[in-house]
Parts: sequence; C-alpha cells; structure tokens
Amino acid sequence: MKKQALALCFYLLPFMADAETLKTPINPPFVDIPGISQAVLVEPGRTLYISGQAPIGAEGLSEGDLLTQADQAFANFAATLEAAGANWSNVVRVTFYIKDYDPSQLETMRELRDKWIQTDVPPASALIGVASLFHPDALIEIDGIAVLPAQ
Repeated sequence: MKKQALALCFYLLPFMADAETLKTPINPPFVDIPGISQAVLVEPGRTLYISGQAPIGAEGLSEGDLLTQADQAFANFAATLEAAGANWSNVVRVTFYIKDYDPSQLETMRELRDKWIQTDVPPASALIGVASLFHPDALIEIDGIAVLPAQ
C-alpha cells in the first residue's frame, strides 16, 4: 500500500508542484498543426464555459474586415475571462466561427490568435466556416472553455 501511495505522489507531483499547472497538451506524434493542441487533459479545477464572443464594442458591432472584428472578439473574450478571475492561460478549448470562411485567411487568423492565446500550451481549437452569424455584418464569433484552479 505504501508503494502505491508513493507512486501516486510521484505521478501527481507535476500537478501538485505548481498550482497553475492544470492542463497538459496531448499531441499524437503524427499530427503537426501549428498553434493548437489536439486535446488538453484537464486536472481538477473549475470549468468556465465562455459563450460566443462577438465583435461588439462600446459603439456596437465593430465595422471593418475580419481581422478588425476578430481583434474585438478576442478583446471581449479576454474581458470575460478577466471578469471570471481567469486569463488566456486558463483556456483549454476555443472555437472560431467565421462567416464565408476562405482557407487563405487561415495564416492571418493564426497570427492574430497567437497575439492573444498562451502559445506555449495552446488550447485545443477548431475553426468552422459558417454561412451567417447573429448579425448580417458580423464576420466572426469566438467561444471557448477555460479551467480555473479549485477554490
């Protein structure tokens, strides 16, 4: 029994040693997609589900191209995280919904995304092209999941 308890302690040591260590990226060796984790293993904590963050600022829906709107949606996402006592390092899953998505937009979206997310342990993510969003002029919406330390 003591050996089992000791083995469990050594197994959990990386998680117990640092209260910020709540997630472990999982990437099979045959998959190499820049800037995302294929999965994120979440250890005990509190789960925060972030609704779709639209490109709405103080003046209403942001006008402009996809990048302008995406930057506003990321800012709204960050503000929602902050309101919950979290930040981008807590995010384990993010989904981008882009109106009339064109694959040529991918690299530009990755560059913008990397200005916001924690790139050393990126969240699991998906990009979904859609025909429309909540407003005819909206080009992007971002939702996600974050895990906060247990209280």
